[in-house]
Amino acid sequence: MRHDGAGATGWIDRFFHVTRRGSTLSRELIAGLTTFGAMAYIMIVNPAILALAGLDRHDMIMTTIAASVFGSLLMALLANLPIALAPAMSSNLIFAQVVVVQMGIAPPVAFTMVLIGGLCFVALSLTHWRQKIVMGFPASVRTGIHCAIGAFIAHIGMVSGGLAVKGAEGFAFGSLRDPAVLLAIGGLFLAGALRMLRVPAGMLVSIVAVTLAGCFVHGADGHPVTSRPSAWLEWPHYPVHMLFPFDFHGFLTHFGLVLPVALYFFLGDFFDATGTMMAVTRKAGLSVEDGQPVLGRAAFVADGSASVVGSILGTSTVSAYLESLVGAEAGGRTGLVGVTVAVLFALSSVLWPVITAVPAVATAPVLILVGLGMLADMTRVEQDDVAGVLAPLLMVLVTVMTGNFMVSLALGLLLYTGLALAARRWSEITPILLVLDGVFVFYLVLASGIGGGK
Repeated sequence: MRHDGAGATGWIDRFFHVTRRGSTLSRELIAGLTTFGAMAYIMIVNPAILALAGLDRHDMIMTTIAASVFGSLLMALLANLPIALAPAMSSNLIFAQVVVVQMGIAPPVAFTMVLIGGLCFVALSLTHWRQKIVMGFPASVRTGIHCAIGAFIAHIGMVSGGLAVKGAEGFAFGSLRDPAVLLAIGGLFLAGALRMLRVPAGMLVSIVAVTLAGCFVHGADGHPVTSRPSAWLEWPHYPVHMLFPFDFHGFLTHFGLVLPVALYFFLGDFFDATGTMMAVTRKAGLSVEDGQPVLGRAAFVADGSASVVGSILGTSTVSAYLESLVGAEAGGRTGLVGVTVAVLFALSSVLWPVITAVPAVATAPVLILVGLGMLADMTRVEQDDVAGVLAPLLMVLVTVMTGNFMVSLALGLLLYTGLALAARRWSEITPILLVLDGVFVFYLVLASGIGGGK
């Protein structure tokens, strides 16, 4: 028996290069558990966001878990990296709030956009154009996109938590007489403190704490903030009607309007994945193995394929999670981390009744902190670069004031191009930038024409 156990362990060690990378099986499992704890909040937050698009929350819990399982396994088995994947916290909000709610595009068309973005990612990963796109896209515009989405996410968190209430003269701060608002504020302070203390599962702890407190706190309607779940554990059933939820005819019908968003799903996932995977492999001390870069083509193919699989399963763009850093800090060096995360996500599916019962005030602090964390990227902008500062600031301002992310992205790109032309910085006016400018000008013309027709 000892020989069989050693053989099985030895096979895992050889397949994932555990010993070769200076790690142990126990360390990899602990790193996987740590990574899962840091990102498990997505099982709660992502369904709540996608429910804004009219999608059933239980269905979205199942698709979120399934996409996280398949995405993490793809990265583990194809690239052997300690990186876990799940539906991205930026693209899910664009999917629900921008595409479906603001633009009035049906969810099947939005899923088609996610599919096409993922296919473009995979195709690009198989060519040498990957690095050219990274170099040809202005860093300040990438920062602006990241920060604008951060402002958008924080705004949604403020509204869903009752901290911002829409009135006749715009938004006002929520009433401190409402216990639910006080609970959201308490959750924000708790989540912030846990993040400052670098507690790996801080986000999840905050959600659980606020949810439990909500059982004893009554909202303005007199009912408990947290509704008691129908059961604590229940065998999951997958919403098969969400498989292959595509509408190619609708995509082609609205092509001019949805093309910029499809480009965002592609570029947003591409740049986020590139930055995340570089950060995690650097933290893990992984650079070259057998004369080849560890972060190679397989990693990008795995990330792009995860979005394709995610869209087929019925969820938004799937991408590498920056929370994988905590797993790398815990000693994770191989894809065994991702396998562990995938198994834990799968086991969590029996908790779907409890996840469904989590109130909005429990997820609001997480949304606010995630958004503020993305806004912090503004500090990376070179203050002496006028174009590099003004474009991101305009994108954030337009997003916050109007809630229209696509217009903010269009104006930011056009402003950057205009300032670069004025300063005769020809090297920064790349073909990629000009193509995007043309696409977004076309989008603005179509969007304003539709608005004028109402």
